[in-house]
Amino acid sequence: MPLTHEQLQERMTALHQVSLELVKDASLETLLKRIVKAACEQAGARYAALGLLDDAGKLVNFISVGMTDDQLKKLKHPPIGRGLIGELMNADAPLRISKIRDHPKSVGFPRNHPKMGSFLGVPIHAGKRQLGQLYLTDKIGAPEFDANDEMIVQMLAAYASVAIQNTRLLEQMRERDTTLTRRSIDMNFLYGIASALASSLELDEILNRTLQHVMSYLNMEVGEIFLLDEDKATLRLALHRGDAAEIFWKKNIFRMGEGYPGAVALTRKPMTNKRLTKDTNFVRREVVRAGFQQVACIPLLSGENLMGVMDVATRSAVPLDGRNMEMLMAVATWAGLAIENARLHSNARRLAVLEERDRIGMDLHDGVIQSIYGLGLSLESAMNEDAHEAKQRIQGAIDGLNQVIRDLRTYILDLKPRQIGEDGLIGGIQRLIAEFKTHTPIEATFSYPERGLRKLTESYLLALFHVCQEALANAAKHAKAKSVHVSLWKTEDRVVMEIRDNGIGFVMENTNANIGHGLANMQARVQAVGGDVEITSNINDGTTVLAWVPYHLRA
Repeated sequence: MPLTHEQLQERMTALHQVSLELVKDASLETLLKRIVKAACEQAGARYAALGLLDDAGKLVNFISVGMTDDQLKKLKHPPIGRGLIGELMNADAPLRISKIRDHPKSVGFPRNHPKMGSFLGVPIHAGKRQLGQLYLTDKIGAPEFDANDEMIVQMLAAYASVAIQNTRLLEQMRERDTTLTRRSIDMNFLYGIASALASSLELDEILNRTLQHVMSYLNMEVGEIFLLDEDKATLRLALHRGDAAEIFWKKNIFRMGEGYPGAVALTRKPMTNKRLTKDTNFVRREVVRAGFQQVACIPLLSGENLMGVMDVATRSAVPLDGRNMEMLMAVATWAGLAIENARLHSNARRLAVLEERDRIGMDLHDGVIQSIYGLGLSLESAMNEDAHEAKQRIQGAIDGLNQVIRDLRTYILDLKPRQIGEDGLIGGIQRLIAEFKTHTPIEATFSYPERGLRKLTESYLLALFHVCQEALANAAKHAKAKSVHVSLWKTEDRVVMEIRDNGIGFVMENTNANIGHGLANMQARVQAVGGDVEITSNINDGTTVLAWVPYHLRA
């Protein structure tokens, strides 16, 4: 039956009102209930309902009009998508039926459900996707719903589609905003951790900063860090921050596999417990009695290397979520790297001290000790000379000792060996040979390039100078040689020095500690500047020391 002018005007007014409702700040359920009520009124239905589908097409919400609260309470369950509702869920067009019970898909009504006759159902679409269904039953004053009713319900279904889509878009925007906010917080947290840990190489400071940031971020009452001992089997508590320190320190050492720290260290996987009171395997029972309800343990790793374990504990019953655990794992990675860097830095400093001790010992051996030894040889010679010559030799030894004292004082003040001076390598070796001939009866000669070495780099000069000094000292102390010859020459890329004596020689493998230390010094000095030393010796056939350094001029 065609609508009268008054009826058409009434329906247009109702649709206008529904349109205004859609732009109000209201919940989706409130908007959909207004649409269902308008459909019920405009189509003249006794009952109306709207079923809302989730992304998987399952009926998740059911909004009804017409049934009383008592009737709704008596129903065993809301519709689940069977019968005509299920038929409509798979339909693209409206479904209009004069008698529900006569339709082949009808499955009847559940107990306590009012009996219904006529039916009008309209799917709610967004493009090709169905969002839900709007359906009405029991046409008032007529045996069934007509085309006009179907048209008005289709329009209201379109309004419902807009409301559903807008609400879901708004929810997605809110979720995205929440996610971005959380990511911003997380990034700031990680940036703070990275900046804090990267700015220090002190282990204690790294541990303190790590726990401070973690406890603040997660709002934890307690934080601990256990470090792995050198035996790789023991975890020792290195730092505790927060409440109940005396309780936690009662158990401060864990073996690998023991308790939560030991289990995490063994498996290298995080471990959490939200109900410590229920865990009979939790070792620290005093912690549970102090009210702590949950704990999280995380391995501190640097690549494949285990540095230790970090744990946090709280009395709160609110569990740590996946995001919190991801942040903890990220922090643990940063902390593990920082701990290893701090240890490497500490080892490097210790190594530097040891290397400096070796350098000082080497310089003293090659410089002052050799000078003292030469003076000793000179004094030994004085015992076989007449009084006048002995007196001169003793006076020379006294002058030499005074020079040694001056050298020692200079060395102590700046911890640097005596420099060659302005004479260069050739001049320095000439002084060495002059002192050698003065203090020993051994004949010594020296050959060198006529044009010199054109200001060879000082580190190379010192290396060759000390090799020559050591070789001459060994010839005097051990070789029982009658002559020594020092040769110096250059090639395009090397400066080469040879010290050859005609002494008794020795077997390299049988060198004593004193000779061995001197030979090691030779190797160390020359190899440190990129050169090398070759020592050859045969019994009763003398010893030859051949040393070379790169020929690089100073800029």
